[in-house]
Amino acid sequence: MTAPTPARCDISLVVNTHQRPRHLGLVLASIAAQEGVAGRFDVVVSDDGSTDDTAAVVAAFAARVPFPVRFTTEQRDGFRLARVRNRGALLAGGETLLFLDGDCILPPDHVAAYLARRQRGTALLGYCVRLPEEASRDLEPGPVDWHALSARVPRAEREAVARRLRKQRWHSWLRHPTKPRLAGGNFAVWRDDYVAVNGFDERFRGWGQEDDDLGLRLRAAGVRLEPIIDRTMTYHVWHPTDPSATPRWRDGANVGYFLRRGRLTKCRAGLVRRPCGQIVWGLPPDLPTTAVGRALAALLGGAPQAAPGGACEIDVVIRPGSGTFRRRAECRVVLLADGATGRSAPGIRPGWFGRRADRVVSTDPETLPAVLDEVG
Repeated sequence: MTAPTPARCDISLVVNTHQRPRHLGLVLASIAAQEGVAGRFDVVVSDDGSTDDTAAVVAAFAARVPFPVRFTTEQRDGFRLARVRNRGALLAGGETLLFLDGDCILPPDHVAAYLARRQRGTALLGYCVRLPEEASRDLEPGPVDWHALSARVPRAEREAVARRLRKQRWHSWLRHPTKPRLAGGNFAVWRDDYVAVNGFDERFRGWGQEDDDLGLRLRAAGVRLEPIIDRTMTYHVWHPTDPSATPRWRDGANVGYFLRRGRLTKCRAGLVRRPCGQIVWGLPPDLPTTAVGRALAALLGGAPQAAPGGACEIDVVIRPGSGTFRRRAECRVVLLADGATGRSAPGIRPGWFGRRADRVVSTDPETLPAVLDEVG
């Protein structure tokens, strides 16, 4: 079911799953029932180390449908949704990637709606309505009475989605810098835009925030985020909440990392790993005057470096030293060497660190490689 070089198509459906073969079977059946898109899509099921019948469900599905189906899995190592989605994207052949959760069934015009609405430089933000437990229990793979199923969606759920659409339209009209937010379980992005930001950041482990982060980085890359829930949405099949999920967004294990300063548009741990040698650095002119500066010059000898005043990804200042931040950068880092501190470093105005620097870290030549790998 895997292919080293997938044939190109208009859109790939990248479905993530873990330990829910019944839910996945319902989703795959709804994919097989898509209308008006024959020959235009392929499917990738990306599994997070299931030990049940998931692989067999996908194999049986692939044997009976006329479109390409690929499957990828690896041993479970905690909740790694960002990694799972990236693995699926690497196997996809579509010029557009439609990411879907393996517990949300698609109405028959779902893929057609995305294809009709897509345009270059825009990512489309879908969402889901949540079915109650009883309605979810009654579902079986096969033809769905969508009118009857829609009638079983609680009124409060329908009203919540309507409010979400109003807010999304308002934020899009305002060109809000961070909203509408991207929800990872039902959205489409052009492959080229996804590659440009290096996909999902795999430093996000555990539940939450990896999709918010991707949305911000797509915006930083010039991609507009537009809602599509006025046209289509998926139906979430009830199941117990993942143990790593938190009732409130702000309590998630990844919130601290998400709220960091100095976010790189092209993340360092995504579709590909970006070591220090692949980052564009801004280095101070007094680099040779400290041991840390000399170690930094040796480590980054082959890395691309911005010209004086030129833009970079990570700009570096070393204290003690005379360098300052004078170039446009996504991440500004102060390296404190030889016992320097933010309070006592010479030549620093009060509050300078807090206003200008995204990271301030003490280091020496031995710890410098680990420090550089972490920033960004």
